[in-house]
Formats: sequence, structure tokens, C-alpha cells
Amino acid sequence: MDPLDFGPRFDVAARSSDGAGELRRPENQDNYLMIDPHGTAAFLADQRPRRQRVAGWTEGHARVAVLDGMGGHVHGREAAEAVATGLLAVPPCTTVTELSRHLDALHTRLQHHFARVAHSPLRPGTTLTLLELPPHGPALLYHVGDSRLYEIAGGHASVLTIDHVPATAVAMAGLLDERTWWQQVHGEHRPVIAQAFILGNSFDNPAVLADPLHELAARELPPWLAPLHDRRAIALRPGAAYVLATDGFWSCAGANHWVARWPALLQPCASAAAMVDALFHEMETDPPSGLYADNLTALVLRPLATPDETVLPGH
Repeated sequence: MDPLDFGPRFDVAARSSDGAGELRRPENQDNYLMIDPHGTAAFLADQRPRRQRVAGWTEGHARVAVLDGMGGHVHGREAAEAVATGLLAVPPCTTVTELSRHLDALHTRLQHHFARVAHSPLRPGTTLTLLELPPHGPALLYHVGDSRLYEIAGGHASVLTIDHVPATAVAMAGLLDERTWWQQVHGEHRPVIAQAFILGNSFDNPAVLADPLHELAARELPPWLAPLHDRRAIALRPGAAYVLATDGFWSCAGANHWVARWPALLQPCASAAAMVDALFHEMETDPPSGLYADNLTALVLRPLATPDETVLPGH
């Protein structure tokens, strides 16, 4: 499909697949959502790209997200698709509080929906890493699960989200130090999740799956994780690239070393579409060692300098 029109503020592109090379899953349970400033949405329906107009959308507002349906549970693909399409009915939000209220309500509605239609003791779930892009001011982050948001700038790849995994719960209890947490979460492959949209959370009680979502707020995180809390405003920097991706891109040992290759990989690319192409091409031709078979979804967002944001050379 032709790219969406994100106007003069952003350059955005996304792609999703069932895997790379021979490491493919029988079904693509990932999804993504892009709503451009004119109200045109792009997402996956039955694993195929689809476009749809969003009625009543606020001109100039935008939204992007990636989702990873839980392959170990029934209806993983359907859960990710239900959230992606459910986001079309969430009105444009201009504060983190407003965004959280609408998305927490969507989580509850979809729990009730799947309780009626999923004839299985396993509740479906999906990750959700979303950026709300109001016409003015910073982006708004809402994050659930272990998909991630990275900032690629200055030759570095900096993660801007916290994985909702058991190691994070242990760190929150003061039983895991900073170095060990980073090694376990970003240096090893541990495909266990502690929270997902629709599924619920095990942060409240590791022995019981609670229905509500548990926001990892700054006040309950160790100081070295507090700046990455789940729901916050983020000032996107022109010249940087923001990668929202599902964990198929780092399902390997030594994932931190693989992600460290991304800045050099993306630096020659002149567009978000070229950056997405480069990520998928690298996964096909030179993937990280020990990569596990998983679905792959990447969305790249590039903030563009507008005339009032242009800085004179040397300043």
C-alpha cells in the first residue's frame, strides 16, 4: 500500500511478518496500528494490511502502536487484532491521564468479550506499546508487555520502555540490582511475561493472575528504572529515529549486542520506510546468533524539523 500521509511533522513506516528466513511461525500474531493526522488508519486484519477511515478524527493528531499477541495462549492473533481495531474507537487524547483512562477501559471491555467467546481456561493477551501524537506538545507513551520503544540517536540505541517480565517484579522488590536486571532482560532470552493487555498482571501477586493492568509508576520502581515508567510524556527529537518493535527482533542471547548494531544499520537510511527495510533485510541476511523463531513487527517514526524548530549551525 502507499504510505500514510503524516504531514510535515513525522515520517512513519511499519511492517509485520511471520518471521525471518526459515525461522517462521505458522501464524503472524503480531499487529500494528498507524493513524495519520488526516484520520486514515493502517493495521492488520486476518494477517493482511488494511486501511480504514476513522470517523471524527481530530485533524493533525496521530497515533502509532505495535502489538504482539501471545502465541502460547489461544486467540493470540485475535487478541492483538481486537486491540488494534479497538484503538480506532479511542478518541484522540491530549494527556496521559486521558489516554490511560480510555485504554484501561478498552482492556476491561476486551476481557469481558473474550471471556464469552474464548472457550479455554487460558485468557488471550497481547503486548501494547503506543505513542499518542497530539498536534502540539510531546508524545504520550502507554506501554504494556515486553515489546519495546527505542530511540536511535547519536550512534546509540536507547531503550525507553521497561519489559513487563518476572525480573522486573524481582527488581521492584529490591532483590535484583541494576546490572543483573539489564543482563537478564536485555542480554538473555527469557520468553516469560508478567503482564499483557487483556491477559492481566502477575505484579500484584505472582501466584494469581489479576484482571486489572498494573501501571509501573515511577514511585514503585528502583531509581535506575524510574525514568522509564510506563505512562509518560516523551519529547521526540528531530534527527532521532524511534523504533517500536515486538520481541521477535531480539529473541536471542546477547540481544543487547545485536541492538547496538542498529544505529550503524539505520544511519545511511533517508526515510522511515528505508529503515524498516534495513531492519528486516538484516534479520534475513545477517541475524543475531541463536535467534528463536518468532513473528517480527517494526514501526519506525522519524520526527521532522518544522520551520520553528530549525536550529542555526553551531547552536
